[in-house]
Amino acid sequence: MRRFETGPAPHWPARNSVRRVMLLVLAALLPGTAAQVWFFGIGVLVQVLLAVAFALALEAAALRLRGQPLRPFLGDGSAAVTGWLFALCIPPLAPWWLALVGMVAAIGLAKHLYGGLGHNLFNPAMVGYAVVLVSFPLEASRWLAPAGLAATQVTAAETFAAIFAGCPPDAGWDAVTGATPLATLRELAGAGRTLAEVRGDPVFGDFGGRGWEWSANFFALGGIVLCLLRVADWRTPVAVLGATIALSLPFWLADPGLHPSPPQHVFSGALVLAAFFIATDPVSGCTTPRGRWIFGIGVAVLTLAIRRWGGYPDGVAFAILLMNAAAPMIDRLTPTRIFGHRRRAERGDGG
Repeated sequence: MRRFETGPAPHWPARNSVRRVMLLVLAALLPGTAAQVWFFGIGVLVQVLLAVAFALALEAAALRLRGQPLRPFLGDGSAAVTGWLFALCIPPLAPWWLALVGMVAAIGLAKHLYGGLGHNLFNPAMVGYAVVLVSFPLEASRWLAPAGLAATQVTAAETFAAIFAGCPPDAGWDAVTGATPLATLRELAGAGRTLAEVRGDPVFGDFGGRGWEWSANFFALGGIVLCLLRVADWRTPVAVLGATIALSLPFWLADPGLHPSPPQHVFSGALVLAAFFIATDPVSGCTTPRGRWIFGIGVAVLTLAIRRWGGYPDGVAFAILLMNAAAPMIDRLTPTRIFGHRRRAERGDGG
């Protein structure tokens, strides 16, 4: 007779399977991805397809090397989510090999080197993005100007030529690319311009970066649905965005000519995408309720610090990786009450 080892009662059946969670995450990414395609062109979609294809191929190779079955792990959707999130972080006209390098770092190093799904210490997509950002800063930061702002639009043929052959658009890179809102803010503020003058740059929109602000809104829409479905825990995105607003508001109120407004911080980069889809990673993030608050606040603090004093305009990827490293310790310091056990105050014995 075959025996199965089980833990002691009580048992709590899981509400979601990995496959269902990943499929819901992919569905929630659709509105924001569509908005990003609208503002930055079809290259966004090409990068998503490339990164997902590389992620699945590398996942299959890693599983084969480890002697693991392919079908259950390839079909769970986790590699596709990693590739999709990575693709949204890189420029639409980035060369094809950038996605390959990023996925080697994400799937090969960050995921399977630690034992595969559920064992990775760091978020794989952010590891991949950090590797290409540090290794290939030009290719990883050459963003297209949003729709309506570029001197000339990039056609589909030019998009494929740039990605797969490395050919610049006919009008040249300078005519179709531009600094991101956060890079513009950093450059002009460093040159002594006031924020009122900085916001006069056409790269800024109504409350954040032009194009970036509405992409962020649609990512937030998908993220809120995930929280309502209890696929993602609401505490982490609320902590990230709430702490960003709470920390930046006093400085902006004290001197709005020197410090960016809270909406500027929230809607000018990848903070909303990271808050709902990356910081909520149940593997590399915190698992306890109080730990999720601390994790989210830590992401906000580090992001603002890197933006202000660091070497990169948008430091959210590095902030998440640093908090990933701290997550195990945060979980140990914020344990939840064990089912059936009373709190110390309820016991009244001090033990």
